[in-house]
Amino acid sequence: MTAPDSLPLHALTEDNLATASPDLLRAMVKTFADALMSADADAVCNAEYGQVSDERVNHRNGYRPREWDTRAGTIELAIPKLRSGSYFPTWLLERRRRAEQALISVVATAYLLGVSTRRVEKLAQSLGVTQLSKSQVSAMAKHLDEQVTAFRNRPLDAGPYAFVRVDALTQKVREGGRIVNVHALVAVGVNADGHREILGLDVATAEDGAGWLAFLRSLTACGLTGVQLVVSDAHTGLVNAIGAVLPGASWQRCRTHYARNLLSQVPKSAQPWVATLLRTVFEQPDADAVKAQMTHVLNALEAKFPKAAAHLDTAQHDLLAFTAFPREIWRQIWSNNPQERLNKEIRRRTDVVGIFPDRDRTYPPRRRRPGRTERRMDRSPPLHGARPSRQGPPPERVRNRQHAPAHRTHRIASKQDHRVAIDTPLHRT
Repeated sequence: MTAPDSLPLHALTEDNLATASPDLLRAMVKTFADALMSADADAVCNAEYGQVSDERVNHRNGYRPREWDTRAGTIELAIPKLRSGSYFPTWLLERRRRAEQALISVVATAYLLGVSTRRVEKLAQSLGVTQLSKSQVSAMAKHLDEQVTAFRNRPLDAGPYAFVRVDALTQKVREGGRIVNVHALVAVGVNADGHREILGLDVATAEDGAGWLAFLRSLTACGLTGVQLVVSDAHTGLVNAIGAVLPGASWQRCRTHYARNLLSQVPKSAQPWVATLLRTVFEQPDADAVKAQMTHVLNALEAKFPKAAAHLDTAQHDLLAFTAFPREIWRQIWSNNPQERLNKEIRRRTDVVGIFPDRDRTYPPRRRRPGRTERRMDRSPPLHGARPSRQGPPPERVRNRQHAPAHRTHRIASKQDHRVAIDTPLHRT
């Protein structure tokens, strides 16, 4: 392979512009890169190409080809060879890496945004980049590991974090030639400014007490303090881990997840009625009214569905933990719904992957935009100064509902598709 000798750059530019083609940019990049490497090799030899000089310290010895993947496509460079020693343009290329750093950033960003490796490969081919396999795409995205590690080990210095939400997502990985399930544990907390912040994430083999215990301990080691309430589903071993690692913190069982569990205890035809009953508990104006309404709901269920009543009676204390906090923030802390948006974003990327090649790849990368991340995650008013307390008079909207009729008729569809009226007492304080 031969490369052009050292020539005036303006002449090279004029020649390329005069023969403009669809591959003009790629041709110009190759021409300039070859010309710069030739000039650099002349400087190493202390004499220009073909020049007879007493000051020459080395001689050129042809060229060696090397493919270079860039945003303009794959370019075949001609790297000068020297008769004595070796020459490598470290200012242009990286050893054992054929891709331009900017192209690596583009590929890694596409990976981060949830584009599959095969689609990135096809995109690269459309740009003129050849031989970019899906394994190379994964390798290019490995530099994200450092960012994930730094994010997981960062100090949690924006506390105290009064409210913490935790959840677990099941992922599939290859281990020992088999496909196994692992659990990605994610925690989100409300910092001192009243905004939600991702506290940390970890991968556990099993969603049990040992996994939650290690996860919470890692968060406290990073500086998690001031936790008053942990909101989550009824994960195995989580409550005991909270008591061991976060003494003084209460546990709020997510009302949304629990409602699904309760409805599974009754026939499908009665599920709308039971769901309406349960919602009335959370519509009360103060903590005393909530507890009184829970008693009425238990009595109503006991008469028709004793199994469901026993299920609710067992869970009521964890389900009503939010009543120890100000009424204004009940809606933000009685369920784990705000974290579902984060889970959806994580699943958007992991669903594309399907099965991860190893455990380290399961850590979901988070793209952070300065000045926007917190606003996007926090769509509700900041939880400033939230502390357990008893409230004064209820809001006007709630007071107006206190004068509603003492009974409300709920209708449900029977299996024969006819309407049956059920009168349910709704306690109003």
